[in-house]
Amino acid sequence: MPIQPKPQSTPEEYLKLERTSEQKHEYFRGEIFAMGGASARHVLIVGNVAAELRNQLRDRTCTVYSADLRVSVSPDGLYTYPDVIVVCGDPQFIEAELDTLTNPTLIVEVLSESTKNYDRGEKFEQYRQIPSFGEYLLIAQDKIHVEHYLRQNDGSWILTETNDPGAVIELVSINCRLSVTEIYAKVRFDRVTPP
Repeated sequence: MPIQPKPQSTPEEYLKLERTSEQKHEYFRGEIFAMGGASARHVLIVGNVAAELRNQLRDRTCTVYSADLRVSVSPDGLYTYPDVIVVCGDPQFIEAELDTLTNPTLIVEVLSESTKNYDRGEKFEQYRQIPSFGEYLLIAQDKIHVEHYLRQNDGSWILTETNDPGAVIELVSINCRLSVTEIYAKVRFDRVTPP
């Protein structure tokens, strides 16, 4: 018996489902994917980055969002939930619902074993289509390692990466600095054995 292809969903169907669902989903090219939970390290790193950026941006026109705000790359493309988003200027949304952002300036993703290739590859390729998007930070959660991508004036991207706990990441698009020590504050890399 032949395998039946999965039915394709429209962005409208996805958004209708997502707005009533208790679980978050990502939409890409007609397919809907359930998003998994996060580890304690992941949650700590997201909290550390969001708190530090909020602190530095509190008196400026940039806003920090974490984890639960959806980003749309294009009306029929990717809809996803980055770990941390910074928007400089007025946030723009696809509808009056104010739940799907279209103009991120900086996106931060904390890498997991199951998503790291996607975050570096196809997802980054999709994000690069957003005109306002100028900086991308990928943070490992199993070791100290930060990848920083910065869009150049000609549209190319430059990668800088570090494993140095004393390093400071210059976030040019939002005029902030993140120390690697702050990113990984209270994150333990040793395994805790269950009782």
